[in-house]
Amino acid sequence: MNKRRASRVVRVGGVEVGGAGRVVVQSMTKTDTRDVAATVKQIRRLEECGCEIIRVAVPDMEAARAIINIKKKIAIPVIADIHFDYRLALAALDAGVDGLRLNPGNISDRDQIATVVRAAKDRAVPIRVGVNAGSLPRSLKKDASVVERMVDAALDEVRLLESLDFDLIKVSVKAFDVLSTVEAYRAIAQRIPYPLHLGITEAGLPWSGAIRSAAGLGILLYEGIGDTIRVSLTTADACLEVECAYEILKSLKLRERGPILVSCPSCGRAETDIVKLAEDVEERLKGVEKTIKVAVMGCVVNGPGEAKDADVGIACGKGRGVIFKKGQKVRTVDEPDFLKALMVEVEAF
Repeated sequence: MNKRRASRVVRVGGVEVGGAGRVVVQSMTKTDTRDVAATVKQIRRLEECGCEIIRVAVPDMEAARAIINIKKKIAIPVIADIHFDYRLALAALDAGVDGLRLNPGNISDRDQIATVVRAAKDRAVPIRVGVNAGSLPRSLKKDASVVERMVDAALDEVRLLESLDFDLIKVSVKAFDVLSTVEAYRAIAQRIPYPLHLGITEAGLPWSGAIRSAAGLGILLYEGIGDTIRVSLTTADACLEVECAYEILKSLKLRERGPILVSCPSCGRAETDIVKLAEDVEERLKGVEKTIKVAVMGCVVNGPGEAKDADVGIACGKGRGVIFKKGQKVRTVDEPDFLKALMVEVEAF
């Protein structure tokens, strides 16, 4: 893995972003921001599953003003997602928002942007220049590639902010296409010192969206690019986005949060229902906060080795299984006791 790109540090509320520190996990609410109770309920659940910064949609003034009441009841910083009307950004700042996301593709008036920048600077609130392949500024070269247009849009906006003596900047250049996204982030990473927020935009439903996000974000993170991430999934459960983000980070050993489950895929060698056992273990592990590696293996080929390599593991055979703990055999158990015996060791660990 390449060395992390050391970007400039920006503070979003109480969360430090950049500077080669930890990769911060973000999400966005699925609720109507004007419904304060529903939005607070969802954010609190996101806090519990590890979300560190939350973004809320601000389609109108009522939503902007709701931020003040939302912030009173949550612990993590709030970013206001602003499109089309710069006055919504000003209202969100008045409501105490911790960060702004501005899209150069739909707020292009320089005087309006300057007004927002001055208000953000007075409050030390950072701005994310959020470029999206689906909403690029019309003024850009039509014959250029999508990647070139994304990067040019971001650089134009960054230069404008810098000309206003503003440097509390984050940048994103997101697309649905994985290769375009990777290429755009590689290009922008070499040209600016600011933190980069990663994402594959509109990635899709949970199964396909998680794969698409893992492919794109995994490449960039492996190359040392990225300071915050959001996995964008079509789901009512925003916690799935956070859980997926942490799995990507855990797989690259960039963050540790909660259990890591190693389980064999099952095949003709398996002499027990390893799929059902692994599913049951995964469900039971949802309540575990400690970082622990648990292995559920189904045959004698890789089973004992993988189980020994985990903090706690089980290697299952016909009717019996061996429980391992930190590489040492603990005991042998009968098949009806596989789940219970394994979880006893997990809980003891």
